[in-house]
Amino acid sequence: MAQLRYKALVDAYAADIRSGRLPAGTRLPTHRELAAKNGLALVTATRVYAELAAMGLVSGETGRGTFVREISLPPRQGIDQFVLAAGMVDLNFNYPALPGQADLLRAALRQLAASGDLESLLRYQPHGGRQHERAAVARHLACRGLDVGWERVSLVNGAQAGLAATVMALLRPGDVVAVDALTYPGFKVLADTFGLELASVPAAAQGPDLDALERLCKSRRVRAVYVMPTMHNPLGWVMSAHRRKQLVSIARRHGLLIIEDAAYAFLVDKPPAPLAALAPETTVYVSGLSKNVATGLRVGFVVAPPESMKAIEQAIRATTWNTPGVMTAIACAWLDDGTVKRLETEKRRDAKIRQAMAADVLAGLRCVRHPASYFVWLPLSEEVRADQVAAALMREHISVSTAEPYATSHHVPHAVRLALGSVELDVLRESLRKVRQVIGSYTY
Repeated sequence: MAQLRYKALVDAYAADIRSGRLPAGTRLPTHRELAAKNGLALVTATRVYAELAAMGLVSGETGRGTFVREISLPPRQGIDQFVLAAGMVDLNFNYPALPGQADLLRAALRQLAASGDLESLLRYQPHGGRQHERAAVARHLACRGLDVGWERVSLVNGAQAGLAATVMALLRPGDVVAVDALTYPGFKVLADTFGLELASVPAAAQGPDLDALERLCKSRRVRAVYVMPTMHNPLGWVMSAHRRKQLVSIARRHGLLIIEDAAYAFLVDKPPAPLAALAPETTVYVSGLSKNVATGLRVGFVVAPPESMKAIEQAIRATTWNTPGVMTAIACAWLDDGTVKRLETEKRRDAKIRQAMAADVLAGLRCVRHPASYFVWLPLSEEVRADQVAAALMREHISVSTAEPYATSHHVPHAVRLALGSVELDVLRESLRKVRQVIGSYTY
């Protein structure tokens, strides 16, 4: 009988939420109140809410209660790309492009067509890339403070593929990986796919709480730490040289593999040395050309300790075999002729313009940001729910991300992330005004 009441209660709540009779943001009875009202054991009432949460209909918040979720948002928003409806402004994903980049591609294709090397591009390539291509990446990385030989560079199909190859090669199901409490959603997807356990590390000033990381390593058998020390996504921090040395010391003391994600590092002018330069024996450095050149140019690179190279190239072979020859040839030509360096300089300038606009339009709201990043983190006040804000913005034809895709702890903060790099400046300004208006409508 209790089982029937439990199932009926789940079905009733689900129907009320889906029909709108229980609108988003509604606070539901406490577990004890639900149990007392319906004659259930407390553990059974807890199961009711757990099943509704698994269905994506409610969310429990420590110290606040259980709330009805906004179910009009696309599922897993911020992790899975979805096709935007016509007229929708994308402040969810960053794909920064500059005027004239299409002309650069046309010129590169003409130049490639006139070269004498086309025949080789039709064949399989070495798994880690051809020697001259790996050398071009090594020269590029030297300008970022990472001086390595071509032998330690592997070419991959974008930074995400580089992270996947690293996880496949060097980690095993069940391994514990320390990550920031708010981190890149793509790594969360990899962890879920490959059976890794993510251990959340809270944030401190301009970086992860290293004392908390130390305590975690003493209490758990942590295998690796995934970090974005230069332009953290989504919080925009840049770890100081001192804190980087502290992190390296912890990694060496506890035998941690460091996975350094540098996808947005190009936006920081003269940053501290990469972790891979400070601890080359234990760090895998992953980056690519998606943000600094174009998201469609699926060429990335992995720099790993010498003893890890064979395993990473085996992972590349098992998945993509090699990067596409034509795309790699174009990318490496742009690395060598200064095109990538010029685009990075122009995009740093572009990002600063967009951040200045955001600071102006969003003045008075709490913003967590870097003045040269392509994103803004907007923590919301206690009375404002992020899913409702995101849904209201969707009705205004603006797509944003909530904190949920980025959160690795049980507590998911109410915040929204704005990607600034994917729309024209006039559209961005008007969209930011609407963001401010929508948040204000829930605040006052």
